[in-house]
Amino acid sequence: MMRTLFLQAPTFDGFDGGAGSRYQAKREIKSFWYPTWLAQPAALVPNSKLIDAPPHDIKLPEIVAQADDFDLVVLHTSVPSFKSDVKTIEALKAKNPKLIAGLIGAKVAVDAAGSMAQAPTVDFCARNEFDFTVKEVAEGVPMAEIKGLSYRNADGVVVHNEDREIMTDMDQLPFVTSVYKRDLEMEKYFIGYLKHPYISFYSGRGCKSRCTFCLWPQTVGGHTYRTRSVAHVIEEIKYCLKEFPQTKEFFFDDDTFTDNLPRAEEIARELGKLGVTWSCNAKANVPRKTLEVLKANGLRLLLVGYESGNQQILNNIKKGMRVEVAERFTKDCHELGIAIHGTFILGLPGETRETIQETIAFAKRINPHTIQVSLAAPYPGTFLYKQAVENGWLDKDNAELVDENGVQIAPLHYPHLSHTEIFNSVEAFYKKFYFRAPKIASIVSEMVRSPDMMKRRLREGVEFWHFLRERQGVAKKAA
Repeated sequence: MMRTLFLQAPTFDGFDGGAGSRYQAKREIKSFWYPTWLAQPAALVPNSKLIDAPPHDIKLPEIVAQADDFDLVVLHTSVPSFKSDVKTIEALKAKNPKLIAGLIGAKVAVDAAGSMAQAPTVDFCARNEFDFTVKEVAEGVPMAEIKGLSYRNADGVVVHNEDREIMTDMDQLPFVTSVYKRDLEMEKYFIGYLKHPYISFYSGRGCKSRCTFCLWPQTVGGHTYRTRSVAHVIEEIKYCLKEFPQTKEFFFDDDTFTDNLPRAEEIARELGKLGVTWSCNAKANVPRKTLEVLKANGLRLLLVGYESGNQQILNNIKKGMRVEVAERFTKDCHELGIAIHGTFILGLPGETRETIQETIAFAKRINPHTIQVSLAAPYPGTFLYKQAVENGWLDKDNAELVDENGVQIAPLHYPHLSHTEIFNSVEAFYKKFYFRAPKIASIVSEMVRSPDMMKRRLREGVEFWHFLRERQGVAKKAA
């Protein structure tokens, strides 16, 4: 077995591009997700090591100093971090020329050939669902025999092996939280809308929805929701309760935990017996009866992708959602005491100045507890990317999706709506949503009730102000 390092490399300051993150950019408020997609293969490789550099503030020289300790290094990469990740590999190989280096992640899943052409120091890419592909590399299986692998042969020619079959028995995967325990400091991971410290992991992979912009189902996870057994999930929760007694909240990072309602209810009832607080991703169509079961058994918050308040845009992106259904769902959550972190996207196909205002009005009307406003990001491998290229909505200057500091830019533009207009609408959205008397009163009330929350919100307020200042700098530069 090769001595293997799994690495989330240093990158932009404050960049939350971890393998468990859907938002590969510098966030409004500094936050870090667990590197779950790296931790999973790390759990399959005995005596491996996981370094998650960004949240632990580990710099490149400290990692390079360990290069001789390993035979194999595997990095999770993305479109925004790719150039930086390749530089990390170059530095590691300069220290240890015998080191074998590989990449995983959505970028190489959809363009292994292009990625390796851009990065001559990369020895292989593990495509799509890569867990057991990487395990076999670490075991020393000849690369020519490993499914799902693209690699350089002895002549330096890139060879693409046949695809690996998608996993169906998800219980064969060991707990990722054992790797968290071994290699990570849980207090380094924090999300503005989750209690701290928290733990997140997947109870299943894939999403049956067909949203055109969503990266993971179209590149790695697939459109079939493949799940671990309820007993296996609860066993990992029990493990965490023993090994991480300081945990305040558990988050299920499944693309859509509520895709399987009977299973969600079954897990909830088991969590209720354990008395834990938990949250999850959900689509805005969960029936009230299910919400009642989830709430009665410890559910605190749902992360909900509303995307837009305009029905035509939702149709354009194949969201499979009606605005009125989302409104009723949100009303149910408010009445049951379930908090919502609502996410919205500006600049999707069909966006106009009028639809932006319509979405802002919608957000104010349904009034989730907190919101996240992102810019439409056409990641390679998604239907949105294909649309953008075919229709001329995306140009090369914006194809990397973030600027040189990791701040998300507006990559798409339309004949009637410019990059700058879309970019500036994010700040306007936040201000109109949060700078309202009822919302300000709600935040102040929350802070008064909890000294810890007061400290947290004040810190986040300062971070948010700096984020807006940085975005204004990006806007001025673009102008």
